[in-house]
Amino acid sequence: MRGGDDSAAPITPDLLLAAYRAGLFPMAESRDSAALFWLDPRLRGIFPLDGFHISRSLARSLRRGGFTITTDRAFARVIDACADRPETWINRPIRALFLALHARGDAHSLEVWDESDGTLIGGVYGLVIGAAFFGESMFSTRRDGSKIALAYLIHRLRAGRFRLFDTQFLTPHLASLGAIEVPRATYRALLREALVQEADFNAVRAIPPAQEVIQVSTQTS
Repeated sequence: MRGGDDSAAPITPDLLLAAYRAGLFPMAESRDSAALFWLDPRLRGIFPLDGFHISRSLARSLRRGGFTITTDRAFARVIDACADRPETWINRPIRALFLALHARGDAHSLEVWDESDGTLIGGVYGLVIGAAFFGESMFSTRRDGSKIALAYLIHRLRAGRFRLFDTQFLTPHLASLGAIEVPRATYRALLREALVQEADFNAVRAIPPAQEVIQVSTQTS
């Protein structure tokens, strides 16, 4: 549901943070659109941090390895890869706002690299406020690239004591991994609780081995 028309005043990083705190988020009609719209969905997608589902095939991909995980090493490349599709809501203003938020330490990325040739094969980026992580988008250029990124991201959010992982909308892909929909009122209550808590995206200093990521998910899901 659209929360209103595009704003006449330029949207600043601080205004964007205030909107997220209020439960809103921006999207654009297309890559070439100059306008942004505020959205406030009646049903909100979230990832229960103890409900991520690692399938047998994903577990095999994790154990097989051949990839390297980093965080905040290639934020601009991740957001550009997320936008590199026929239809995208990531326009130039959104890209610029999130690059500014990343420079301030408010937005983060997690990258998956092919170990053999150093190619970026998957990733996810989002915004951190308090103990809430607002997942913006993810991409994959090779099998399970985005799922591997999500597995390591959720492990990181758990370790950092995050309370809310907002996915904005629920897609069949996210639902298959354990994401759910909650009514707007429920989301707002979860958001209020998360905003007054503290969390640390960088609590994990060393990237954990794949088996640890699998075990923690299996124990809590």
